[in-house]
Order: sequence, then C-alpha cells, then structure tokens
Amino acid sequence: MPIDLDAARKVALAASDAARREILPRFRSVAVETKSDGSPVTEADRAAERAIREVLAGFDPEIGVLGEEYGDDTGSRERYWVVDPIDGTIAFSRGIPLYGSIIALVEEGRSVLGLIDLPSLGERLVGTRGGGAWRGDQRLRVSEETDPRKAIICHGDLFAFDFFGERKAYERLAAELRMLRGYTDAFGHALVIQGSAGAMIDLALNPWDVAATECLVVEAGGRCVTVDRRADGRKLGLVFGNEALVEFLLERTGIA
Repeated sequence: MPIDLDAARKVALAASDAARREILPRFRSVAVETKSDGSPVTEADRAAERAIREVLAGFDPEIGVLGEEYGDDTGSRERYWVVDPIDGTIAFSRGIPLYGSIIALVEEGRSVLGLIDLPSLGERLVGTRGGGAWRGDQRLRVSEETDPRKAIICHGDLFAFDFFGERKAYERLAAELRMLRGYTDAFGHALVIQGSAGAMIDLALNPWDVAATECLVVEAGGRCVTVDRRADGRKLGLVFGNEALVEFLLERTGIA
C-alpha cells in the first residue's frame, strides 16, 4: 500500500520536536561516554532516539527503525525509518552548536523522505520525493556557483579520508581549492542542501548519516553520488551538491 508522504513528513517533524525537547536542555550539560567503536555518546543521544522512536511507532508500528543508538528492528521490511538522534556528537559534547538530528524514510531501498534538524540553530530542513526540500516555507535549491575556484566545498574529518583509503584525494583537493572547508556532519550537509555551500565530500559514513541527504539533495535540484565500500569494511561515502561541482569532485578525486 503506498504511503502518504505528507502524513509521514508531519510525523517526522513531530519526532524531531520530541528529540529537541531531550537534546536542548542537555546541551553543554551532559556527560560523555565512549562506545565500543571509540565514538562518543551521551544520554542526550539515547534519550532523543527513544523519543523519536516513540513518535514514529505511533504513526505505524509496522514500520521498523534503523537507529544509531538502539539498532535495527527493520527485519526484511521494504519500508523503514532511519534515525541518527545526534549527528555530530563530538561537536555536541564539546559545546559546539553545529550538530543535528537526522530522520529519513526508506522505501524499497530508496530514501523517500529526509529531515535534518539543527536544534541549537533553530533550523530544520525537510523534504519528500517529488515534494521539494524546504526550510519552513522557503523552498531550497543547491548553489548555482559552478566554478570550484569560487565555491565553498565542504568535507568531513581527515581521519575519514584515511579510513576510506582516500588521503591522496584530500591532498589533491586541498592543493587546488581555495575554499575547502571542514564543515562536517549534518551541518555541512545542510549547508549544501540550502545552497550556502556548493558541494561536499563526506566519507566513512553509516546508513543513518546518508539516508536523509540522499533525498534532500535531489529535491533541492542537486546530485548525490553514494559510494558503497561496505564490502571492504570502509562504510559509505557521499559526494553531493550541484551537478557541475559533483562532476569536478568525482574527476579530481577518482572516488566512484
């Protein structure tokens, strides 16, 4: 049965509201732990994911959830939610407001809804397949700047390039681009989707890091290339932005 994407969008917004209520009171006032994979986690991450899951379950308990903190209960279902309660926990845990919450809906292997919320900045991007990408009542478009010498190009952390086996790709970009900037995580993704930055290369990602962006960039008129190296244990990579800059990045880095 086809899903009502407008109804799904409304429940994703409600889930994001619930997450904000858990996150904002804990910002700059929460203890940090280290997970088994070496990444940081806080009670805000866990509380926000619990709150998101509760709201999403009220919409349709038959739709599973793949979440960073509480795992995968999607089974073999063709339709499921993907959740990252705090993307950028390093920033959050150090009092930096450039973190976000991510919610996406995947149907038959394709993201049909994406939401990136930036709680401390009071901004939220949401979109559905065929319905555009929006920040409030403003429809979003990727940047029209196609000259890589003038565009802001975002990238993730350098260790992610190393993990992905692409240190030389970073070095080529750093040598050539005037405004290669490390706006990481969901914040960097949001900059590209809303047209503030021209493109981004983000590597060594998990499914909950990419699902919303895969939908939102396309709905903002851009291109999103997903590079899957999970077979080699290197996770996922994204190259996204306007068509011209994505082509430039793919050509210069050889990542595909």
